[in-house]
Amino acid sequence: MPLTPDEVTQLRDRVHAAQSGAYAIPKLTDDFPAMTIQEGYAVQNALRQKLCAAGGRQAGWKIGLTSLAKMQQMGVSVPSIGFLMADTLRAEGSTVTTSDLVHPRVECEIAFFTNADLHGPNCTAEDVMAATDYVVPALEIIDSRFSGFKFDLPSVIADNGSSARYVPGKQHFSPTALDLTKIAVSLKKNGEEKTAGVSDAVLGNPAIAIAMLVNLLSEQGENLPSGSFVMSGAITEAIPAEPGDKFCATFDGMGEVAIAFDAS
Repeated sequence: MPLTPDEVTQLRDRVHAAQSGAYAIPKLTDDFPAMTIQEGYAVQNALRQKLCAAGGRQAGWKIGLTSLAKMQQMGVSVPSIGFLMADTLRAEGSTVTTSDLVHPRVECEIAFFTNADLHGPNCTAEDVMAATDYVVPALEIIDSRFSGFKFDLPSVIADNGSSARYVPGKQHFSPTALDLTKIAVSLKKNGEEKTAGVSDAVLGNPAIAIAMLVNLLSEQGENLPSGSFVMSGAITEAIPAEPGDKFCATFDGMGEVAIAFDAS
């Protein structure tokens, strides 16, 4: 049976409480095993509406599961998307409060800032490049609220794609000034390299990921408005963070992005 509106609200409130209270919960499909990906988005959209109704401001979107291996692992043929709220932005070089998070992990991404509306269902990477004001190196701090960092796709979509914090780099770059398919990235934790990758890990080109996000939004009756900040998906694996850790990512030709976690 499909989720009823009351059940969507119940799951929205369950996820919201776990996010705001920074505690782990069982994955949602433990109680609703027939929950679909579309119902996961219904919960996510209800959460977005709740946050905006309470005075929050949406800053943009994020896309996840952007590697073919990860999609195959999760049994899907397209990535998943989530929203970014302005109050989850953290400045490059700042310190993140660890007690606000459950299972924080850090990954490297390229982010896009748009200066024109983008519409699906046939958005292309070329359309994305034409509508991009600038790109920046960025870190995303993901944080699944599910016990043991174990979840399935409908649950993680409802949990807004594990979105927690995002950290844009300070340097802005024209999207045409770089080959977005060949940016090498290294992520260090406490001075030791933990992972590395190249930007073509993101569907061959991060701009393709943004186009897929636009087309997924179109399926939900939405577009990507001008002035959106969009995270294009992880170039590297996500590295667990503990209190007191310091991370620094180096993006070839784009500089560095650093973040620390407090010792609380």
